[in-house]
Amino acid sequence: MSIVVTGATGKLGRHVVEQLLEKVPAEQITAVVRDKAKAADLAGRGVRLAVADYNAPETFDGLFAAGDKVLLISGNEFDKGRPQQHKVVIDAAKAAGVALLAYTSAPGSLSAALADDHRATEEILLGSGVPYVLLRNGWYHENYTENLAPVLAHDAVVAAAGAGRISTASRADYAAAAVAVLTGEGHENRTYELGGDEAWSFAEYAAELSRQTGREIAYQPVSVEELTGILTGAGLPGPLAAVLAGVDASIEKGELVVSGGDLSRLAGRPTTPLAEAIAVALKERHQG
Repeated sequence: MSIVVTGATGKLGRHVVEQLLEKVPAEQITAVVRDKAKAADLAGRGVRLAVADYNAPETFDGLFAAGDKVLLISGNEFDKGRPQQHKVVIDAAKAAGVALLAYTSAPGSLSAALADDHRATEEILLGSGVPYVLLRNGWYHENYTENLAPVLAHDAVVAAAGAGRISTASRADYAAAAVAVLTGEGHENRTYELGGDEAWSFAEYAAELSRQTGREIAYQPVSVEELTGILTGAGLPGPLAAVLAGVDASIEKGELVVSGGDLSRLAGRPTTPLAEAIAVALKERHQG
């Protein structure tokens, strides 16, 4: 029996594997990667590596074994038909008779276009008959704290979210929930709505940045169209810029407030406060 993590060298996947190593023997963990070289450190710690690609279905043949627990981390190739990519993994898991397949989805309340691929994948997974867990991950602190350069360059937080609030948590928090499901019992056919304990607004985010930097950083609300233009101007492809701006519109409507407490319950601790994530990001910038 193995715990199999797809996308294991990605930003979330690495957190999951690191936390699994604290709970189970390394030889019980299989990291699915596209590039073995990027996972050399994991192999050095005894983690089994499997090379496979969502775009090459045959690479998943025989990868899973009966009784495995699988974490399917959603792909990040927005332009390649993610539901079909995910179906490759689900089909392989069904053929092998895995014990559980957990999928990192999006909050059930999210109506933005970003959620479309997740809903389609959920339908495929539920229709497959494979025992499932839907980990409906909210937004990450790092979506903001890893992109501080333009904020600090202009002393402005720019978003199309109005006064909307958002329940973010750290990648490590979401990884802890996934690890709890993969190593625990009784999670079959459950759906968890995951988000941070404290919702915040962009005005509060700007105020916290001001407090920690000692600078006057203002929140500058813009329209969805303006934000799309700013993002494309910064080099993002038009369709991706529109998807991200659409998420801000959903934040304004309150669709990314997740209040059930599932994340801290699964993680067994409170979620990481935004202020702490900001402090870490500023320290890393200073050191860098």
